[in-house]
Amino acid sequence: MTLHPPRALNGIALTLVAMAILPNLDVVAKFLGQQGIPVIEVVWARLFFSALITLPLVSARLGVRALWPREPAIHSVRAIFLAGSTGLFFWALIYLPIADTLAIFFVQPLVITLLSPFMLGEHVGIRRWSAVAVGFLGTLIIIRPGFQVLNPGHLLALGAGISMALYMVITRRVAGRQDALATTFHTNAAGALIVSLALPFIWVQPGLQQWGEFVLLALIATAGHYLLVRAYDFAEASLLAPLGYTEMISAVAVSWWFFGDFPDRWTFLGVGILIASAIYIAYREKVRASKQPMITAEH
Repeated sequence: MTLHPPRALNGIALTLVAMAILPNLDVVAKFLGQQGIPVIEVVWARLFFSALITLPLVSARLGVRALWPREPAIHSVRAIFLAGSTGLFFWALIYLPIADTLAIFFVQPLVITLLSPFMLGEHVGIRRWSAVAVGFLGTLIIIRPGFQVLNPGHLLALGAGISMALYMVITRRVAGRQDALATTFHTNAAGALIVSLALPFIWVQPGLQQWGEFVLLALIATAGHYLLVRAYDFAEASLLAPLGYTEMISAVAVSWWFFGDFPDRWTFLGVGILIASAIYIAYREKVRASKQPMITAEH
C-alpha cells in the first residue's frame, strides 16, 4: 500500500501526541493500586468509563445506529487483547517503576513489524528485519536475564507488549472501515462487558477520590487511543510502530516526578538500542516510500 506523504505525516503527528499523553494513564493506575484497588477493577474502570465518555459523542456525531458494531467479533477480539494488555501492564506496575515497565513493553512495536507482512500484507525488507533483531537485543539488555533477579513484573510487561501488538495489528486491519470514534467506543464497551464478569469476585468499594481517578483514567485512555486509531487511518503500521518509543520520554518524566523512580544506565542503554533500531526502521520506510513514485513513473 502506498500512502501520500502528507497523510503519513498526519499519522505520525497523531501518534506522537498520543505517546505524550498515555504515560499519565500509568500514573493514575499506579496510584489506584497503591490505594488497594484490584488490577481487574482498574482495568474495568478504564474500559467502562471510556465507553461511557464516547457513547454520547458517537450518538451525536454518527447517530444511535452507530452504537451497534458492524463487525462485533473483531471488536470483541480487539477488546480482549486491549484488556489483556492493560491488565498485564497495570499488574507489572506493582513490581516495577513506570519507566522500566514501559521499557520492556516497548517490545510491541517490534512485534508489530514482525507481524505486518503476515497479517497485513505490508512489505518489510531485510534491513528492517535486521533492525528488529537489534531491537530485541535492546529488550534483553533491559531485562538482563541471568544478570539480575527476574521478578514477575518483567514477564508481565513483556506479555503486555505482545498483547498490545496484536491489538494494534487488528486495529490496522479494520482502520478505514468505520469511524475511529465508533471503533474506540465498541472496543471499550466490549472490553468492559468481558471484564465485568470477574467483578463480583474481586470488587473493592471505591471512595469518592477513587471514582474521580476512574474517570480521569478513562479520559486519558480515550484521548490517547482515539488518536492512535486515527493515526492508523493515515499511515502503515510498520511506519508508526517505531514512534511508540517516544513514549519513554514522558514516562521517565512522570515516573520521576510522581514516584521518584529513575531508570538505571542499563535500562537507558537498552532503550537507546531500541530507539536506534526504530529510527532506522522509520528511515528505511521513508526510503522505500520515496522510491515508489519513481518506479510508478518508469512504468
